[in-house]
Amino acid sequence: MPIAFTLLSHRGVIAVGGEDRAAFLQGLISNDTTKVAPGRAIWAALLTPQGRFLNDMFVADGGDGTLLIETERERAPALARKLTLYKLRSRVTVEDRSAAIEVAVAFGPGVGTLVPLDGAAAFVDPRLPALGVRVLAPAGRAAALLAARGAQEAPPEDYEKLRLSLGVPDGSRDLRPEKALLLESGFDELNGVDWQKGCYMGQELTARTKYRGLVRKRLFPVKVDGPLPAPGSPVERDGQEVGEVRSGAGDRALALLRLDAVRAGGELISGEARLRAEVPDWMRLPEPAD
Repeated sequence: MPIAFTLLSHRGVIAVGGEDRAAFLQGLISNDTTKVAPGRAIWAALLTPQGRFLNDMFVADGGDGTLLIETERERAPALARKLTLYKLRSRVTVEDRSAAIEVAVAFGPGVGTLVPLDGAAAFVDPRLPALGVRVLAPAGRAAALLAARGAQEAPPEDYEKLRLSLGVPDGSRDLRPEKALLLESGFDELNGVDWQKGCYMGQELTARTKYRGLVRKRLFPVKVDGPLPAPGSPVERDGQEVGEVRSGAGDRALALLRLDAVRAGGELISGEARLRAEVPDWMRLPEPAD
């Protein structure tokens, strides 16, 4: 079975350059920028001062003295402006390169052999190796670079089904900006938070949520029996609202659900569909409160 790839047109890229680039991002995002190296990226989030989600991102080595931030294309200009405001006296440059760099993902057996990839920044997804290899290439070049290594283009729906089956969120489609908490959204188990690094914006609430066991809801992958509910549709159990559907495709979706409702079992309903919550292998659920 050949390696497949698809272009992710909804993802963009911001370049952060200058000699202070790593230290600058280190004080802002949830993961450790010193881990970034050629062929190795991190997944992280920018939070509000109150510890709520603003943006998710991959941070990769651009190979030209820059760090490349792969994030949601539609929200990249606002993120670039925010980073520019935080520069103060830091010796950094911030540039939205979404028009010049395209994002692709390759997936399937043996996909790790694509790293390194000449002509592009490529790295195994730091969340889960099963999610494949992310590729940041000059606009219009990703498909040719990957095809030259034997990968075959697949429809975006193929990768979307893989992501949803693994229960991994995709930016603001699954995490409500200024509302979502990282530990409700898998950032701990999916390597999106470094607990040993120095302070970053929103760290206090994130740490308190972890060490006091304050997580009451989680994003779960769900199997959908019936019409796919629209994002934002409420989920009910025994007539009580216990969560909300987020992104979905076909018979798969993600839903933010109360942990007690998932533990209790029984049927979950959203509109005309029945949902079955699944617990992925990577997910660690807290012990139920006494």
